Amino acid sequence: MQILRNIAKKYNDTSLILRILIGLIVGTLLALAAPGALWVAEFGNLFVGALKGIAPVLVFVIVASALAQSGAKLDRRFGTVIWLYLLTTFIAATLSVCTSLLFPQTVVLVEAAQSDVIPQGLGEVLNTLLSNFVANPVGAIMSGNYIGILFWACMFGLAMKGIGSDTTRKFLSDTADAVSQIVRWIINLAPFGIMGLVYSNVVGNGLAIFTQYGKLLALLVGTMLIMSLVINPLIIFAYLRCNPYPLVLRCLKESGLTAFFTRSSAANIPVNMALCEKLGMDKDMYSVSIPLGATINMDGAAVTITIMALAAANTLGIEVSFSAAIVLAFMSALGACGASGVAGGSLLLIPMACSLFGISNDIAMQMVGVGFIIGVVQDSVETALNSAGDVEFAATAEFYQWRKEGRPLPDFLKKTK
Repeated sequence: MQILRNIAKKYNDTSLILRILIGLIVGTLLALAAPGALWVAEFGNLFVGALKGIAPVLVFVIVASALAQSGAKLDRRFGTVIWLYLLTTFIAATLSVCTSLLFPQTVVLVEAAQSDVIPQGLGEVLNTLLSNFVANPVGAIMSGNYIGILFWACMFGLAMKGIGSDTTRKFLSDTADAVSQIVRWIINLAPFGIMGLVYSNVVGNGLAIFTQYGKLLALLVGTMLIMSLVINPLIIFAYLRCNPYPLVLRCLKESGLTAFFTRSSAANIPVNMALCEKLGMDKDMYSVSIPLGATINMDGAAVTITIMALAAANTLGIEVSFSAAIVLAFMSALGACGASGVAGGSLLLIPMACSLFGISNDIAMQMVGVGFIIGVVQDSVETALNSAGDVEFAATAEFYQWRKEGRPLPDFLKKTK
């Protein structure tokens, strides 16, 4: 028993990043040496299943607890952070139009993916968003409908704030802390999950994602990197008038890197909230804005939807006008905000964007199939961009208010003259 305790202590004392890298290497080696050992893939299935299972509960209890205990009304910072989340999602879609026009891509289509939920147009997307808001709260948690979860969590939290006792609020706080701790335990076991996921991907796809669809993947990742390292810092600078990179790089390191491997913005909420606490932010603010960002701050999803739709148009030889491209950017941004409420995430909104150009559903769903192949890398980078942006813009809204009040910015943000 003492030996097991020593092993567990050694494991926990080792950097999570180092453990994940070891998991990546071991998973790759096992796939090459023993491709028939399918039991290894079960570690990945268990890891993803645990994250999917706990993340909806996490969002509900954290938002409800935060609102129930908030001592004051949400001020202008909250409006600023919502504006930044929506603005950057639209900018990401517009940037994707520009990069796709500069580097047009065509693809070799694969077998069509299957789905029961395929939005066909802007009207249906709007209807889905509105329906998701008032969906059954228990059903929303069970299906991972984060728009509905967020709405009912806000209703429940505000109701408890008005009628709940101190004991009830303490219970909600303890529940939120307990669920957050469960997520930390799951993330602590990420190396085993990553090992299983890498194993199944290498066995199933080999290096195909870097060959047949390499150019498309490079465009997706490149656009997301421009958004993360150029556009987002410019927006932060416009608000804070200081060097934005200390904040950006810290968010990428402490939030984006974890999200890259877990591939779940919702599951990364405890990591982001811990980072906000380190940054000295107001808990009443970030305990609401961070879960909200995990739902509507979807820069990476907007990039994916836009570029994949334009790649489909290029493959079929369809000329895309400037006005149609702008409409596509708007549709992609709006769809991305509701991506979490659609089974399959951002990829299943590609047919909605393709419908703008009259592309048939069969062809559009083949593009979804391509997305699943390259999703090994694309989805990881997309989640890292989204999750890091959640903290970046929550911090920007917070520190912008400090600046307006004449308070000094944190020491790690050096003011420019």
